[in-house]
Amino acid sequence: MGKKKARPRRSFTPGFKAEIVELCRRGDRSVGQVAKDFDLTETAVRDWVRQAQVDAGERDGLTSSEREELAALRRENRRLREDVDILKRATAFFAMETR
Repeated sequence: MGKKKARPRRSFTPGFKAEIVELCRRGDRSVGQVAKDFDLTETAVRDWVRQAQVDAGERDGLTSSEREELAALRRENRRLREDVDILKRATAFFAMETR
Protein backbone atom coordinates (compact mmCIF):
# COMPACT_ATOMS: atom_id res chain seq x y z
CA MET A 1 0.00 0.00 0.00
CA GLY A 2 1.32 3.42 -0.93
CA LYS A 3 1.44 6.20 1.56
CA LYS A 4 0.03 9.62 0.78
CA LYS A 5 2.63 12.19 -0.13
CA ALA A 6 3.28 14.58 2.76
CA ARG A 7 1.80 18.00 2.27
CA PRO A 8 4.22 20.93 2.58
CA ARG A 9 3.74 22.90 5.78
CA ARG A 10 1.69 26.02 5.19
CA SER A 11 1.03 28.98 7.44
CA PHE A 12 -2.16 30.99 7.57
CA THR A 13 -2.93 34.47 8.83
CA PRO A 14 -5.01 34.89 11.98
CA GLY A 15 -7.66 36.62 9.85
CA PHE A 16 -7.97 33.63 7.53
CA LYS A 17 -8.25 31.27 10.48
CA ALA A 18 -10.95 33.48 12.02
CA GLU A 19 -12.95 33.38 8.77
CA ILE A 20 -12.73 29.59 8.62
CA VAL A 21 -13.80 29.31 12.27
CA GLU A 22 -16.75 31.62 11.60
CA LEU A 23 -17.85 29.47 8.65
CA CYS A 24 -17.78 26.41 10.90
CA ARG A 25 -19.67 28.15 13.70
CA ARG A 26 -22.50 29.28 11.42
CA GLY A 27 -23.48 25.65 11.08
CA ASP A 28 -24.54 25.59 7.44
CA ARG A 29 -21.48 23.45 6.56
CA SER A 30 -19.65 20.79 8.51
CA VAL A 31 -16.01 21.13 9.55
CA GLY A 32 -15.14 18.45 7.01
CA GLN A 33 -16.91 20.29 4.21
CA VAL A 34 -15.26 23.62 5.08
CA ALA A 35 -11.86 21.90 5.17
CA LYS A 36 -12.49 20.27 1.80
CA ASP A 37 -13.76 23.51 0.22
CA PHE A 38 -10.61 25.41 1.24
CA ASP A 39 -8.13 22.53 0.70
CA LEU A 40 -7.30 22.32 4.40
CA THR A 41 -6.88 19.33 6.68
CA GLU A 42 -9.86 18.56 8.84
CA THR A 43 -7.58 18.28 11.87
CA ALA A 44 -6.24 21.81 11.38
CA VAL A 45 -9.74 23.27 11.09
CA ARG A 46 -10.90 21.39 14.19
CA ASP A 47 -7.85 22.70 16.10
CA TRP A 48 -8.63 26.27 15.01
CA VAL A 49 -12.24 25.93 16.12
CA ARG A 50 -11.18 24.42 19.47
CA GLN A 51 -8.62 27.20 20.06
CA ALA A 52 -11.22 29.85 19.22
CA GLN A 53 -13.54 28.29 21.80
CA VAL A 54 -10.76 28.39 24.42
CA ASP A 55 -9.94 32.02 23.58
CA ALA A 56 -13.64 32.93 23.89
CA GLY A 57 -13.87 31.22 27.29
CA GLU A 58 -16.29 28.57 26.02
CA ARG A 59 -13.86 25.74 26.72
CA ASP A 60 -11.09 24.99 29.20
CA GLY A 61 -7.47 25.19 28.10
CA LEU A 62 -4.63 27.60 27.41
CA THR A 63 -5.56 30.71 25.47
CA SER A 64 -3.45 31.77 22.50
CA SER A 65 -1.70 34.46 24.54
CA GLU A 66 -0.97 31.95 27.32
CA ARG A 67 0.46 29.53 24.75
CA GLU A 68 2.71 32.27 23.35
CA GLU A 69 3.87 33.22 26.84
CA LEU A 70 4.57 29.58 27.72
CA ALA A 71 6.60 29.10 24.53
CA ALA A 72 8.61 32.28 25.26
CA LEU A 73 9.28 31.16 28.83
CA ARG A 74 10.39 27.73 27.65
CA ARG A 75 12.79 29.34 25.13
CA GLU A 76 14.19 31.60 27.84
CA ASN A 77 14.52 28.68 30.26
CA ARG A 78 16.41 26.64 27.64
CA ARG A 79 18.77 29.58 26.95
CA LEU A 80 19.41 30.11 30.66
CA ARG A 81 20.16 26.41 31.17
CA GLU A 82 22.66 26.59 28.31
CA ASP A 83 24.26 29.67 29.89
CA VAL A 84 24.58 27.88 33.25
CA ASP A 85 26.09 24.85 31.53
CA ILE A 86 28.68 27.05 29.78
CA LEU A 87 29.55 28.75 33.07
CA LYS A 88 29.95 25.36 34.80
CA ARG A 89 32.34 24.20 32.07
CA ALA A 90 34.29 27.45 32.22
CA THR A 91 34.56 27.18 36.01
CA ALA A 92 35.84 23.62 35.71
CA PHE A 93 38.35 24.66 33.03
CA PHE A 94 39.77 27.54 35.08
CA ALA A 95 39.84 25.42 38.23
CA MET A 96 41.99 22.86 36.40
CA GLU A 97 44.38 25.59 35.19
CA THR A 98 45.04 26.98 38.66
CA ARG A 99 46.19 23.61 40.05
